Parts: sequence; C-alpha cells; structure tokens
Amino acid sequence: MNAVEIEEAVSKLAEQPFSGNEFPFAFLEAFGNKATTIKRLRSGATNKSDLGGVLQRGNIHIKVCPESEADATLSALRDSPATSRSKAKFVLATDGNDFRAEDLTNGDTLACEYADFPDHFGFFLPLAGITTVKQIRESAFDIKATGRLNRLYVQLLKDNPDWGAADHEHDMNHFMARLIFCFFAEDTEIFNEDGLFTRTIEQMSAGDSSNTHDVVQEIFRAMNTKSAVREAADIPRWADGFPYVNGGLFADTKAVPRFSRIARSYLLHIGNLDWKRINPDIFGSMIQAVADDEERGALGMHYTSVPNILKVLNPLFLDDLRDQLAEAGDNSRKLANLRNRMARIRVFDPACGSGNFLVIAYKEMREIEAEINRRRRENGRRSNIPLTNFRGMEIRDFPAEIARLALIIAEYQCDVLYRGQRQALAEFLPLEAMNWITCGNALRIDWRSICPPTGTGVKKHADDLFETPLDQPEIDFEYDGGETYICGNPPYLGQARQNATQKQELASILGRYPTNSGAIDYVSGWLVKAAEYNSFCLAPYAFVTTNSLWQGQQVATVWPIIRNHGGAIFFAYPSFKWSNLATHNAGVIVSIVGIDHTARHDRRLFDFGKDRVWRAKKTAVINAYLTAGEDIIVSARSAGHPQLSQMLYGNQPRDGGHLCLTFQESTEVREKHPSVIRWIRGYVGSFEMIRGLKRGCVWIPEEERAEALSENFLSKRVAQVAEFRAASQAPSTRSFAEKPHRFVQIQGVAKRSCIAISKVSSERREYIPATV
Repeated sequence: MNAVEIEEAVSKLAEQPFSGNEFPFAFLEAFGNKATTIKRLRSGATNKSDLGGVLQRGNIHIKVCPESEADATLSALRDSPATSRSKAKFVLATDGNDFRAEDLTNGDTLACEYADFPDHFGFFLPLAGITTVKQIRESAFDIKATGRLNRLYVQLLKDNPDWGAADHEHDMNHFMARLIFCFFAEDTEIFNEDGLFTRTIEQMSAGDSSNTHDVVQEIFRAMNTKSAVREAADIPRWADGFPYVNGGLFADTKAVPRFSRIARSYLLHIGNLDWKRINPDIFGSMIQAVADDEERGALGMHYTSVPNILKVLNPLFLDDLRDQLAEAGDNSRKLANLRNRMARIRVFDPACGSGNFLVIAYKEMREIEAEINRRRRENGRRSNIPLTNFRGMEIRDFPAEIARLALIIAEYQCDVLYRGQRQALAEFLPLEAMNWITCGNALRIDWRSICPPTGTGVKKHADDLFETPLDQPEIDFEYDGGETYICGNPPYLGQARQNATQKQELASILGRYPTNSGAIDYVSGWLVKAAEYNSFCLAPYAFVTTNSLWQGQQVATVWPIIRNHGGAIFFAYPSFKWSNLATHNAGVIVSIVGIDHTARHDRRLFDFGKDRVWRAKKTAVINAYLTAGEDIIVSARSAGHPQLSQMLYGNQPRDGGHLCLTFQESTEVREKHPSVIRWIRGYVGSFEMIRGLKRGCVWIPEEERAEALSENFLSKRVAQVAEFRAASQAPSTRSFAEKPHRFVQIQGVAKRSCIAISKVSSERREYIPATV
C-alpha cells in the first residue's frame, strides 16, 4: 500500500464505531498487513503480548484500555519486557476517546483524540515499510487531498468516457486546476465567504446531481466576468458573490464534465477539507499523478523532499544571498542593495514538473526579503520579487498547470505570513494574465526564448496564465540584465530505458559535437543545453543527475562538451540515495553537480560523514569524477598497454549450474572420485570475491573430452548441461548444446596466476573487490 491508500484506510477506520476488540487488527490491516498475518495474530500464534494486547514482532505493541487510562497504558507498553524482546518499533494505547503512541526508535510521541488520529497517520508509515522525511510525514492533509482528488478524477472519467480521450485531456486537467483553486480560495478568505464554493454547489445543485455541472459552470463564468458587466452577462444572483479572478484561470466557456451522485459526493467531501493547510511544494508533486495513468498507481509518491531540493538551491545561489544578508547586518543601504539584487534574480527550471524547485526557491527568497524588511523597519512592505522571475518548462500539460497554481498559492501564503491577511487579500485578485511556465519539450525549445539573455530577446504574448500555444512558448516580459540560475531534477533514463524519440533528441543535441550519444543517460541533454545557454548568458546551473554520468565512459562523452563551453564544477554532492515516499523506499543513486562558466576560487565538494551529516570541503578543483583533483579524463580504449596483460570479461559457463561446484561439492568429489580430480579447477567470480568464498568447476579440455566423459560422475553432469542448453530461448546458448563439456565463453585460463576483478559490487564500498 502507498501512503494515500493507507490514509484512506485509516480515515475509514476512525469514522466507524469504535470496537475495542477489533481496533488492533483493523489498525494493522489499514497499514497493509495481509489477512493471513491478521488471522495468526487473532489466534495467538504470533501475538506475544504480555499485557493482554496485540504485539506484532518487529512492529508494534497495541492495547485497548479502560477509559482515561491511555497514558498509563502507554507507559506499561513501553516498559513491557515483551515489547523489548520482540523489538517493537511502536507502542499504542487508546480507549476510543484518547489516542497515545510512541516511536521507540527515536522517542517521538503522539497524543490526540481518537477521532483525529488519521491526521497523524504519517507517524506510523514505517509499519508499512515506508521510510520518509519529516516534511512529508507531517503532511497528512496533502496526502489526504491527493487521494480524494484522485477518486473524483477517476469517477468523472467513468461518468464522462469521452473526457478521457486525447482531445479532451487538456480540458480535464484545466478543470481540475480550477477546482483546486476554488477549494483553496474558499478556505483562505480569497472568496468573500468561508466555504462559499462548496456550500453553493451543495445548495444550488440537485441531490441527484442532474444540474451539478451547470452550477459549477455558472460559478466559473462569474469568476471570469468583471463586476461592472455582470448584470448584462446575466450572472445568476447566487453566483454574484464570487470575485472576478481573471488571469486566464477561468477564461472561456469550456464545458464542465457531468457529475454522477458519487462524483458530486466526492466534490463536496473534498470541499469540506481544510485547504488552508495545503503545502504547495509537496502537494503539487503529489497531485500531478492524478492525471497521469502511469503514475496514478503511486499517487505522486515521488515527492522530492525540501532538504534534497536545498542541496541544489543553497550552494547554487541561496547561500550567497544569506552570506550577503549576514554581511549587511543592519546597514540600511546594503540591505536595500541586496533586496534590489534579489528582485532581478531569475530561477529557471527546464524540467520543472509541478514546480517544486521553483516554489522552494521563491519561499526561501521571500524569507530573506522579509528579514531585510524587518531590519529596515519596513514590515509589511510589498514584495519586490515577481513570480514571473520563476520560470519553468514542463513537457506534460497537467504538471505545468499545477506548477503555475503552486506558485500563485505560495505567493499568497508568503504575503499572509510576511504582510498580513488584509494586505494579501487586497492585492491577490485579479490575477495577472502572464504565463511564466511553458508546456513544451526542453530539449527541443531554445531556452533563450524562455529566459532571454537581455530585454531585447524574442517576446510574444501568451494567451493567458494557463494557456501556452505550442507555436509560441516565448515569455512576454522584459529582462534587465539581472542574474539567472538554472536548476532542477530532469528525467534520468539510461540508454536501455530511452524510447526512439528520446534517443533522437539526444542525438540531435550531441550530434553537433564529435561524440557518440548512444550510451548516454537522457539527463545529459539538459547539461549540454545549459552549457550552450551560457554562451549567451552567464547562468550557473545545478541538476540532480544519475551518478553514472560522472563515472566510466560517460564522462569522456559529456564532460569535454561542457568544458569546451567554459564550464567548471563549483560544487558537487557525489553519489547518494535520492529517496522518495514509495513503499520500501528503493530510491536511486544520484549526484548533484553545480557548474558555472566564470572563474571561481571557492569550490565546494560535499562529503557524507560517518555521523550522517553532509559537510563541505573547499578545494581548488573538482574534476568530472567529482573528486578533488586535476581535471583529467580517462577515455575508453580497446587495447591495453603492450607490456601489460589484457583485461578480459571472464569465462561464462551458461550451464544451469551443472559445471560449477560449491566448495563442499569440490571437496566431496576429491574424496569420492579421485580419478576426476584432474578435471576439477578453482573458479572465482564476483560473488566469491565479495564474500570470501571458494568454489570449483568442471574444466575439460577439448583433447581430453572422450577420456573425461568415460567417468560416470562427469558424464552425468555434462548430460544435464546439454539438456539445459537445448531448452534455452537464447540461440547463442542453444548452439552450445552440442558442446556441453565446456563453458560457452572462454577467455583464457591462467597458467600461473591472474588478477580477477569483480564486475558487480556495492555502492557502499570505497574500492572494487579483486583477488589474485
């Protein structure tokens, strides 16, 4: 189960009448325990509780207690010898009114009313094998809203099958963005009355849902009509209370999908959530999956945590802003200069998804600006930082819309935080009809059309805030020569996972250079495009990339292009696990690399210490292998040094295990079949080297084949090899069924000694295992 499914199950549990006997088992079931597991706990076969509760080994000790005894029961669970013996991670006590729990691994505690425990379901996510960061664990609202919106989306497609077609996809996505805005606006006083949108639908639409779509459409039409012309536009009196929004969000009179009774119920349920609690830097990443068939199963659990985003943004430019803030102290002139500098900084994410990096960059800069205003005694001052300076490109339609919406919400929330609710409301509406997030392919669009180097760049009008014609992605505002920073987390995609179009895109970019794009990760296209952009506009850039891009033969392909454009690495996080909220949190090994095209003396290489803390080390040079050292590139070569032995791939048996012997089998053969000892050799592979093991193999030279097969032990083994190979689906293996006495691939046999190097190892090792 993913986090959204768990939240839904927990919420249903809390809504049901409390049953002391059933609660422990229902709770465990909500976190993904199988029916067989629950059955064994019920029978007592695996329940090791010594307090009359339910104890699941390695997970949790639960006890339902008498009224008003939750705190005392929690202490008893914590002190229970059975809790310790069973290595339980959590203890939980409840009487149906009070709810108490403790995470025994870190000492965190939870105390709330029973009805409210679903709001804290993230506290228990490790029970489902989900390890996550604090920011997401505490964001129960965003996960809950994602699940509810997903159910509404799926139901609307079921009620309106034609809306699932490609020609309706944009309309459906746009409709969902409108709903999200309305839910947020009605809970944050942007609308004139609290709950106005949801209450109007509940009151004005029929219970059988027959006119729900008409009511919603009239509300949208009102928000696209200025007050002065509403009477002429025949806006219904019940819709006149909605403000004029503009900004293109409610432009045009596009149809609204029809609602079934179920869909109407979902809509009202979503509206009754507390949308003041939305966190745009989390929510956007999750909600984009609602409209993505491939991602819907995970429901957006690929959220990038704020600490990981800041690994990119802090050394890229935020640390420098904070250093300048510290240096300015209370000097009014220096503070003003910093504020003016920040107003001209552009942050550009050419693979922005739902806008996480842009939202975090905006919020961090607003925090610095607010501190400047505080020191200058200008609290409540209107921000100098325009949203239009946070630009992005995203190939998918819905995430691009959500990115714009997330930035709008982030701006309003920052205004409320730093200027107050009244000022935030006074200046929020109407929205400006500017489009600063482009829906398009970043590897095909000229980045200068999105972020022109100067104010003389190409400029065309976008239709409105939420529409970007494919033939005119250019942005319609001037740029007066401030700083530009490029960042993001582009798609990785190794060679094997790229489709034909993606391979062609890489080939068209790298084809301009004397290199081979065939074995290169897709993310390299963004690095090369960023390097080319720096030929026109100096813009330091930092991306999350596959760590393989900075290892082996990819370095020799990509790095010379960047270096020849004048690029140099000014900070780097070498290989580490970029985890997400997925169950069991497999993650992917990545590197973060920052590159600029100006001379710098301060270069930082980050190291993850044994205390699990990242620390920066200053160095004169960071090479393309992300180490402190001379920038030397190791290129692949087909032949070794003439005075050294050639490194070969190794011998491959493809034998079904019948030519290979464990150490115990080798020993038994030598004892029971001494006549075949001459055909038993030592055999070493990566598995043996890494674990310090030994094994053997049957090795029969061609000229000794007849003699060897006269031995019964060997002839049986060889016959099994022939049977295995003949049944193989691989032609190259089947072709050796007639030569079952030998390995399929023989690179050579050491006469005296050789060096064997492991091809496969662990990323945790500082060296590649080898043996002589």
